[in-house]
Amino acid sequence: MKKEEFKTLFDSYFEDVRRYLIYRSGNEEIATDIAQDTFLRIWEKQMLIDPKTAKGLLIKIAGDLYVSHYRKEKVAFNFFTTFQPNHKSTTPEDEIYFQELQSAYDAALKSMPEKQRTVFLMNRIDELKYKDIADQLEISVKAIEKRMSQALDHLKTHLKDKISGLILFFLGFRLNRNKTEYTK
Repeated sequence: MKKEEFKTLFDSYFEDVRRYLIYRSGNEEIATDIAQDTFLRIWEKQMLIDPKTAKGLLIKIAGDLYVSHYRKEKVAFNFFTTFQPNHKSTTPEDEIYFQELQSAYDAALKSMPEKQRTVFLMNRIDELKYKDIADQLEISVKAIEKRMSQALDHLKTHLKDKISGLILFFLGFRLNRNKTEYTK
């Protein structure tokens, strides 16, 4: 695909794809990002597109990218809803701290660069090995290792003031949980 052909395709259909994504997501920023990713994918793969089916193909690619984005976000931000401490063994202070920790974690994930976040979530939430992630993203294992290291550094930096509290929280949670198990 030549630059002129791509520019014509982009100019002709970008707003249509973006409007479709706004309809699906309800969020203009996400819609714009995914629309750009749609055209980036076309450019990177140097796809030859029939003008008669161009709009349908672009909408299909954008829809698939949106579903993928939605699933990743849902998994990422549901981490704390899947882990809930036993409320019988926690104090009100523990619950407040847990909420603060949850907010800090969400903020750290949101501020993490997308490539790092994707690798981090694929590894930690989807439990994929580096090789599997590399195959899916079509990059080297070394690139995955680097992104994972950067993601962990990012979390460490953004959660550094919460780390000691997190350790104490889980230690207290375990101690309280063990005490309730012994009293049963």
